Amino acid sequence: MIVSIAPHIKDRGSTRKIMWAVTFALIPAGAAGAFIFGIESLFIIAVSVVSAVATEAIILALRRQEMTVSDGSAVLTGLLLAYNLPPHAPLWLPAAGAFFAVAIGKQVFGGLGHNIFNPALAGRAFLMVSWPGYMTSWQLPRWAPDSISRATPLAVLKEGGTFSADYLGLFLGNRGGCIGEVCAAALLLGAAYLFLKKYITWHIPLTYILTLAAFSWAFNGRTGIFTGDILFYCLSGGLILGAFFMATDYVTSPLTAKGRVIFGAGCGLLTFLIRKCSGYPEGVSYAILIMNAVVPIIDKYTHPKWFGLKKNETVI
Repeated sequence: MIVSIAPHIKDRGSTRKIMWAVTFALIPAGAAGAFIFGIESLFIIAVSVVSAVATEAIILALRRQEMTVSDGSAVLTGLLLAYNLPPHAPLWLPAAGAFFAVAIGKQVFGGLGHNIFNPALAGRAFLMVSWPGYMTSWQLPRWAPDSISRATPLAVLKEGGTFSADYLGLFLGNRGGCIGEVCAAALLLGAAYLFLKKYITWHIPLTYILTLAAFSWAFNGRTGIFTGDILFYCLSGGLILGAFFMATDYVTSPLTAKGRVIFGAGCGLLTFLIRKCSGYPEGVSYAILIMNAVVPIIDKYTHPKWFGLKKNETVI
């Protein structure tokens, strides 16, 4: 039997309860996305969720495993994938991404609890590599008077353009972007619920955001060091969605508090480096996936000491 790091505390929480709680916490962001971009966004969400659940059910049936689709993990995977897609993507795109996320990102490793990478982000990475044109076709909010398609704020800066830092607009979602990432207000509302229920802790989200903010302030300014616009770089991408809802995934994040701080700091640094030095304007997804791969090493070196164990003594 494989268990996690001791000590083990009995708790009334369950996988099913946690998954459905996170799904509930994400509803405001989805509702905001549908309001901002139009009813088409709900179709993408529905296709993604149904495809994820169907894929899991079929694979479990083929493997002759217990049918566990009601635990909410497949629903959450499909929902998070949809939130990482452009609002007017063709409907076959979320179906393909959800299939990859569940079949390759999750079930190929043995199912829930065994996957190395966050399945929704694995599905997004697959779609980004396979159909980059569809994945980078953005629309402005439905009430915008100008062109239908436009780059995201981070993409505008990456291409050498300028973007007016309307902080309230960025906070409320008045910009181009993925369905579930644009409205920071709705995401923070859901995150507050998870904190209140103690389903997530501050370690990963806070260190993630603070690390990215510090490096962006120090090295992303246009007039020298320590002149970067912190609020812009925190609100204009997928940082809030990634920090609170994907980096905190129980399966693919470290087990200890110290490990979570290291994980969050690593995500923040990698996100900054990808935004600053690579050809991609956004780096949240790839930063989390890279740090997912490092989690076993983090867990190894942040393992708590055994009670009563002397210095340099090993346990057999």
